[in-house]
Amino acid sequence: MNIDDFEAYCFDLDGTVYLGNEILPGAKETLDFLRMNDKKVLFITNSPTQTREGCQKRLEALGVDVTSDEILTGPFISALYFSENFPDALIYVVGEEAIKTEFNHFSLKMTDDPLEATHVLVGLDRSFTYDKLNLAMTAVRNGAKIIVTNPDPTCPVPGGVVSDTYAIARAIEVASGQPIFEVTGKPSAFYGERILKQLNVERDRCLIVGDRLETDILLGKFSKIRTCLVLSGVAKKEDVDQMKIYPDYIIKDLNSLFFKVKQPC
Repeated sequence: MNIDDFEAYCFDLDGTVYLGNEILPGAKETLDFLRMNDKKVLFITNSPTQTREGCQKRLEALGVDVTSDEILTGPFISALYFSENFPDALIYVVGEEAIKTEFNHFSLKMTDDPLEATHVLVGLDRSFTYDKLNLAMTAVRNGAKIIVTNPDPTCPVPGGVVSDTYAIARAIEVASGQPIFEVTGKPSAFYGERILKQLNVERDRCLIVGDRLETDILLGKFSKIRTCLVLSGVAKKEDVDQMKIYPDYIIKDLNSLFFKVKQPC
């Protein structure tokens, strides 16, 4: 594939561009090459613990030049979702400071009272407790809808994985007896439409590159955007047939982004 086959390239972060505090092989070189060829670049992460500005600083520390407008994160997408769909919501937040920061940017209303909440927004909370579970459960049992930043049960880290947002969301779902109402992160249609709006490109001129079949690659399938699975993170090549989620391309890492083997769709 020639670099000019696409006008815009979207990259997941964890497991695609970096892992922990280390940039992955070929990432910086590939991104620099795209910039040199005047291609649009967008970083699309489900990470529920990073603001766009925080993500920008992390990338810059790894030597990647980026602006905050070239980044979509879980908290930003969730805040955008509420501002467009439930602007008057009273939101009980299960999550960390990044979510509250983005919600404040959008002037969304948050509450610590589960009895007045109209929605429970669930993101990764690394200090999640039994008491927090009970408060979220109480809100949902009193009519609040469960909105989840991202459907990731785990997140890749050096040496393995750690639990992620969906493990917490399912606990609240089971305890409350009420189903999750919406997941705003990848692979949601809402996320896909935001990508195209942010980039201002047609679907067939955009490529999504990521390491998760059930989020990155499904995002492309749902949004009718072509995809490339990178094997530097969560997914293994044998997972493709097992999960029956077929990317357009599969590569080892970003070093080989422009030397791919075409896969059946």
